[in-house]
Amino acid sequence: MTKVDRRILKTQEALKKAVVELMTEKNFDDITIQDIADRANVNRGTIYLHYQDKYDLLDKLIEAHMNELGEMDQWACEMDWVDALVPYFEYFQANYLFFSTMLASKGSPSSFRTRLLASFMEGFKGEIDRESDKNAGLSDDVMLQYAGTAYVGVIEWWIRNGMPYSPQAMAKQVGVLLERTL
Repeated sequence: MTKVDRRILKTQEALKKAVVELMTEKNFDDITIQDIADRANVNRGTIYLHYQDKYDLLDKLIEAHMNELGEMDQWACEMDWVDALVPYFEYFQANYLFFSTMLASKGSPSSFRTRLLASFMEGFKGEIDRESDKNAGLSDDVMLQYAGTAYVGVIEWWIRNGMPYSPQAMAKQVGVLLERTL
């Protein structure tokens, strides 16, 4: 694997941070490349060295977070619900600005929520309890939609309300609820 120059990483991080900060102030469609450049303290041309346009920048930012969550999915399925959810809630807390902007902001692209929901539903597929009778007669599609929508909704509520409970407390409560559901 080739090592990326630290200056490039620093610039890309500044650009990603700038776009998220700007999205807290105005709709994504109203943000210009010049706005991003000014906020990141770089020239407009620098943005085009790294990204095709603001949509590419946002796409790469979303992709990075989705990949990080996807990596968690790989080992989380080996744990019980509560223990598995703690790192997720800690991740949401550590990346509060991004998730609050993407989930709680009116001007953010709704495609992010849809992608996040699809990702969680995919992760929940292997968690449906078919050994006991608790899910007898229930459709996998309905259970996955229900659990995924509830999980994303709780994350949105938690973020919108300033994270009133610790990640551990949220993991415990949501873990119990998901275990009951799936």
